[in-house]
Amino acid sequence: MISALGRRLEGKVAMITGGASGIGEATARLFSKHGAHVVIADIQDDLGLSLSKELESASYIRCDVTNENEVENAVNTVVSKHGKLDTMFNNAGITGANKTSILDNTKSEFEAVINVNLVGVFLGTKHAARVMIPARRGSIINTASVCGSIGGVASHAYTGSKHGVVGLTKNTAVELGAFGVRVNCVSPYVVATPLAKNFFKLDDKGVLDVYANLKGAALEPNDVAEAALYLASDESKYVSGLNLVVDGAFTVLNSGFCVFGQSS
Repeated sequence: MISALGRRLEGKVAMITGGASGIGEATARLFSKHGAHVVIADIQDDLGLSLSKELESASYIRCDVTNENEVENAVNTVVSKHGKLDTMFNNAGITGANKTSILDNTKSEFEAVINVNLVGVFLGTKHAARVMIPARRGSIINTASVCGSIGGVASHAYTGSKHGVVGLTKNTAVELGAFGVRVNCVSPYVVATPLAKNFFKLDDKGVLDVYANLKGAALEPNDVAEAALYLASDESKYVSGLNLVVDGAFTVLNSGFCVFGQSS
């Protein structure tokens, strides 16, 4: 248990899209432990409801992040019930089909990923900003990816969407800073969620160890949640426009031209 003095989100209200599983679930659990009331926004009703009942202070609301009416309603419901929204974690995302050739990509498949991963972040940011601007405070956090910094790791749709998230984060951080609202994103390496395991065809170890730069540690959902906790807390009160990369230096390594020996 975390002591009352160590609860870094005491009294805060946080909405997490895609909060019923994976990184979202880990973040919901961590935020709740740190004293936040967590609103789990997802389309996985059974998982979301079950998790909300399990946590100390949480609720569930069905929300398709590609539907602006549902995003608007979810934010309005949070503010109506709790009087404020301190943190919006735009975390919902999909991988889409893992097709490497652009010739094999269909327009509909590409748009489906963009709609969830980028348009969903846009809508979440827009409606969080709508209630945070009058309050003159708030933290918006977006889930990006190492695929938002480099190419060649995932599909064109996924990579394009995550580059877009990083750009949108920076642009909105500039605009919303004038109102005391911070906007940041977290870019993890491959996390062993069911979604990632299926997309990258990972085994039960769940980590692309052969490609990972940082040996002796495996990236887990809670590691990304810890990064989000920092960005949601007052400890990061002057941090905005940051792409917090949680990848063990994967994106700064050129494995084809490296002077350092890679020991196993």
